[in-house]
Amino acid sequence: MDTEHILIAGGGLAGATAAKTLRSEGFQGRITVVCAENEQPYLRPPLSKEFLLGKAGEDSVPVLAAGWYQENGVELLLGETVATADPGAHTVQLGSGTELQFSKLLIATGAQPRRLPLPGSDLAGVTTFRTFNDSRRLKEELARGGRNVVMIGSGWIGMELAAAASIYGNSVTLLGLEDVPLSMAIGPELGAFFRSVHEKHGVQFRLPASAAEITGTGNKASAVVTNSGEVLPADLVVMAVGVAPDTALAEAAGLEIGNGILVDSSLRSSSPDVFAAGDVANALHPFTGDHHRSEHWSNALNGGKVAAKAMLGQDAMLDVVPYFYTDQFDVSMEYWGYPTLAAGSAPVIRGSLAENTFLAFWLRDGAVVAGMSVNQQRVQKPVKALISGRVPVDVDRLTDPAVPIDQLLPN
Repeated sequence: MDTEHILIAGGGLAGATAAKTLRSEGFQGRITVVCAENEQPYLRPPLSKEFLLGKAGEDSVPVLAAGWYQENGVELLLGETVATADPGAHTVQLGSGTELQFSKLLIATGAQPRRLPLPGSDLAGVTTFRTFNDSRRLKEELARGGRNVVMIGSGWIGMELAAAASIYGNSVTLLGLEDVPLSMAIGPELGAFFRSVHEKHGVQFRLPASAAEITGTGNKASAVVTNSGEVLPADLVVMAVGVAPDTALAEAAGLEIGNGILVDSSLRSSSPDVFAAGDVANALHPFTGDHHRSEHWSNALNGGKVAAKAMLGQDAMLDVVPYFYTDQFDVSMEYWGYPTLAAGSAPVIRGSLAENTFLAFWLRDGAVVAGMSVNQQRVQKPVKALISGRVPVDVDRLTDPAVPIDQLLPN
C-alpha cells in the first residue's frame, strides 16, 4: 500500500477513541471508521441514565464533536458494515460490496442484546435495549407515565431501566432468575440493598421467576405470563437479559475466539495485524494473568487508546483497574476491581447500608481485589491504589470510617 490505512470496524466508544488516539499520536495515514448505525459514535452509559431520564440532551451522547472527523481527516462510513475480512490479504469487503485494503484492522463490533424466544416476543411493545434509537423510543414511552412496565432481567441494565421507568411514574415489575437481584455481580447482601432501594420507590420483584409467554390484544403486548402462571399486566415489556459479543466478523476471518475475540494485553488477535477492543475483546490482563471481557465504558475507552498505540508499534498494554458505575434513584455507585478475583468472597463494609452511604471491599489472600462506593466522593484514587498495591490490609482498619483510606496504602 502506498499509504498506511487503519480500518476500524465498529462505531462505538472504542472505535472513536482509537481514531482520536491515532491522530493525537501523530499517525498521518488514512483512517476509516465503519459504523453499522446511522449515528456518529456515541456513549452508551447515558442511554440508560442521564439521557433516558431527560437530564441530558442528545448533544451529550456523541463521543466526539460532529466536526471532529472531517477536521482530522477521519473517514466515517455510517450505516455500513464490514461483511468479511481476509487478514492474510489485508482486505475487507463492506456490506455494500466495496473492497478496501488495510495495513491494520481494529475490530470493535461490540455486542448484541439477547432476545428471549418467547411466544409473543414479536408483539408491539416488546423491546430489547442497546442502541441510541432504543433509548429514544423507551424515553418517549416511559415519559407518558401511568403504564404497566415489565422488566425481564435483574442485572445492571434491567435495574437502571426499572428505576427510570419508576421515576417517570410507571408501575414496574421486574423478573429475574436470581433469588436476589445483582447477586451474581456483587453478592446477596449488596443485591438486597439495591432491591430495598427499588422497593422503597414502588418497584415490585418476582424472583426467581422467568417469563413463559407474552400475550397481547391485537398486535400489542398486554401481559407477561410467568413460569408460575402469574399474569402481569404489561403495556411495555423490556428484555434486559444481557448481550453476546458480536464475533461474526472475527469468526469468519479465522481469528481465535473464546467468549469474544481472544487478544493479548496489547489487544492483538491471533492475526498480527488485526486487533480488537471494547465489548467484543477478551483481553489478557497483566494483573490477573487471565483473560477478561468487560462490557463497561471504561474498558472501551481505555481499550481504544491501547489498541491505537499498539497498532502504531508502541509498547501499550490494557492494564488499568476495571471500572463501572450506576445511578439508580438516589444511589450513585462506582465499582473498581476484578469480579473474577472477588467471586466467592463476601464483601466487608465500611459505613452504613441503612444510611445509603458506604464502601464495600472484596479481599483475596488478605488483599483488596475489588471495591465499591455508594454515595461517597473522592475515594477513587485510594481505592484503585489499594487494589493495585496487592498487599494485605488490616480488615479492622479497612472497615473503620475513622481511618483514612490512604493510610492503608503501602509506603
